[in-house]
Amino acid sequence: MNIIKLAIERPIAVIAAVLMVVMFGLLALQTIPIQLSPDVDSPKITVTTQWAGAAPAEVEREILNRQEDEMAGLENLQEITGRAELGRSRLTLEFAIGTNMDRALLLVSNRLDRVNGYPDEADEPTLDTAGSEDSPIAWFIVNRVEGNEKPIHEFGDFIDDVVKDRMERVPGVSRINYFGGSPREIQITIEPQLLARYGLTVSGMVRALREANASVSAGDVEEGKRRYVVRTEGELDSLEAISGVVLRSYEDPATGRLARVTVGDIADVAFGYKEPTAAIRQLGEPSIAMNAQREVGANVIEVMRGIRLAVEELNQSVLPEAGLTLRQAYDETVYINSSIDLVNQNIWVGGSLAVVILLLFLRSARATIVISLAIPVSVIGAFVAMAALGRSINVISLAGLAFAVGMVVDAAIVVLENIYRLRENGTPMREAAYLGAKQVWGAVLVSALTTVMVFIPILVMELEIGQLFRDIAVAISVSVMLSLVVSITVIPALSKRLFEIGGRAGKPVARMPLLGIDQLARGFVGGVMGFVRLVVRSRILAFGVVAAVTVAASFGAWKYLPKLEYLPEGNRNLVFGVIIPPPGYNLATMTEIAEGIEEQIKPHWATVSGPESAPGEPPKIERFFFVATRASTFLGAVSVEPQRAGEL
Repeated sequence: MNIIKLAIERPIAVIAAVLMVVMFGLLALQTIPIQLSPDVDSPKITVTTQWAGAAPAEVEREILNRQEDEMAGLENLQEITGRAELGRSRLTLEFAIGTNMDRALLLVSNRLDRVNGYPDEADEPTLDTAGSEDSPIAWFIVNRVEGNEKPIHEFGDFIDDVVKDRMERVPGVSRINYFGGSPREIQITIEPQLLARYGLTVSGMVRALREANASVSAGDVEEGKRRYVVRTEGELDSLEAISGVVLRSYEDPATGRLARVTVGDIADVAFGYKEPTAAIRQLGEPSIAMNAQREVGANVIEVMRGIRLAVEELNQSVLPEAGLTLRQAYDETVYINSSIDLVNQNIWVGGSLAVVILLLFLRSARATIVISLAIPVSVIGAFVAMAALGRSINVISLAGLAFAVGMVVDAAIVVLENIYRLRENGTPMREAAYLGAKQVWGAVLVSALTTVMVFIPILVMELEIGQLFRDIAVAISVSVMLSLVVSITVIPALSKRLFEIGGRAGKPVARMPLLGIDQLARGFVGGVMGFVRLVVRSRILAFGVVAAVTVAASFGAWKYLPKLEYLPEGNRNLVFGVIIPPPGYNLATMTEIAEGIEEQIKPHWATVSGPESAPGEPPKIERFFFVATRASTFLGAVSVEPQRAGEL
């Protein structure tokens, strides 16, 4: 089947195919996930084990070393990294690229089951996979309203049961994490004097509580034709039950009277809260921080829309009753929208400039329109392939489409120029359209394939860099191949029907003169052709030109080579710092250090000195916060945006 002849004979079918490609591309655009950067599959599994109150040396000896010994022989395991902290161990397992992570997760879980001898106070290990998609898409701050004097960390259970539960029900949200809250617990405060008076020990008291809180089978009883299974229930489900646990009993041999010592006799049993492990303050107010993580492949824009509705619902219902407010402190969609808008703007501007350049050189509105059709058809049609391959709309894929805008018109220009040449030589319009595309389609195909071949290593590369830049390879490759199809179908069909070169065959078209540009172009062409003739005549001069260009290019590349980095950080309205103290500092000391920095920065807050900055001064700070832990302190600041300075 001759596709070129078929396109010329059936132009209506060609137009219908073009409209279908554009329609399917627009429909695919509605389904493709939108995010800031592509998902990168990081083959890592993290094993976390909590052991409250244990020193790092104990954690390493009793937990971390045992887990490392069991994990050493895992299939496709490349690196093991262990970290022992106060009350926690973290074991990171890095696997080879392309490893089946479902199978690896199962193998790690089976190996963990072999580890025995954990301390009684240690929790069960938890498994988690690591990847770039785990980075939060939003952060939230929970503050107390005026008049609420309850410590902020005591709202941990409320955040977990109410706020977290509601926000995790938003479609596309995989997890909600909160920091700065303490769960409720039963606290037994022992009086040391009473403990010594009755000759008891703390370990004995712990043993008695553990034995009293056990539910065990007590056998069975047969009565008549029935058999009853007996089980002793010893669950301590109230403060009174805990206070009534017997620690010691004594029978007087003389009187036979029985004396008992219970937990309530030597200790106070009451509900309390765990000691907070972090201190969070936002603009000087104690706070609880929360973040939201999306599911892999979820549309960030849609997820954030659902999260905002959930936050609004919480602020209007349960939070005021609890004396709390929930406010969003960070929104990734702000940077996603700004990045997408910038790339879209570049696509429109680049496409418009390409059309202007075509019009400037072709001097024909019809020819410019015919060639310009390759831009929207190729770019919009690329969305179909991106949706089929499971790619997303992000800054990488949009950058590929922006690059493709200037590349997709190359094939159309070559085909149209050949059609124009044949028409000037006297070939009839129908035959010129057919031969013009047929004679150059091989060269156009090779040109498109060379562009696609460059990206084949990226398309098949399983490394992280290949996954990161796969979107740009798909966008450019599909756009260029679609432009090839457009050049050998749409261009010949429209050239025959809509584009008339000259009044009669064999005569050049009369082009609109442009004063100054025509003279400059003729001078430029004359100078280039004269230089070419001069170089062709002399081999020594030709060798000298090649050598000079090579040396100049090499020197320029060496002299002006930009800084090397993995990915640019981008310009975000956020500055942060980390304080790492000497080992052994407690939370109170770390909080005191952070509060000292807070006091020094406080005069620059917009809420203290106003949103407007004096000339030469740094911008005012809209939000300042810190998260203090025993290991480190994280500080961050967000400046007042210029457009918001007048609103505050």
